[in-house]
Amino acid sequence: MIIQPRPFDHADAVKLNDQVQQEYAERYGDGEGDLTHLDPSMFEPPHGLYLLAYDAQGRPVATGGWRSQERNDEGYADGDAELKRMFVIPEGRGQGLARRILAALEADARAAGRTRMVLETGDQQPEAVELYTSSGYTVCDKFGYYRNHDSSICMAKPLH
Repeated sequence: MIIQPRPFDHADAVKLNDQVQQEYAERYGDGEGDLTHLDPSMFEPPHGLYLLAYDAQGRPVATGGWRSQERNDEGYADGDAELKRMFVIPEGRGQGLARRILAALEADARAAGRTRMVLETGDQQPEAVELYTSSGYTVCDKFGYYRNHDSSICMAKPLH
């Protein structure tokens, strides 16, 4: 597998984003997916990064990104880096791709001076909760678009 930086609006990123949105809609039964506003500029270095993993045939199989956040009324703190769109296609799961992307994103956010990685997942994504827990993340105060939803689970990990 090859992991490469790509713009959030790259055709391969859009393709996988459509797939993850469909999965969110199916898991949560709301038909909506994630309604958090994301703009490609949010993932431009040094204020963020978006990664795509490709298999040996050049097919996109996984994504993940981070974007800078500062203290605001949605519950973020100064120095936060927020994980977004961590996703591995079903056929690519179980190969450690998410863990590799997560490590690369943490390293990049740390190098950019971010002090804490935060993420929001949900109670219908037990695999995600397990990945983050096993990677040193702990549940924290809720933040972001879904902070008032019962199914939301927010987690954080210091980057120092």
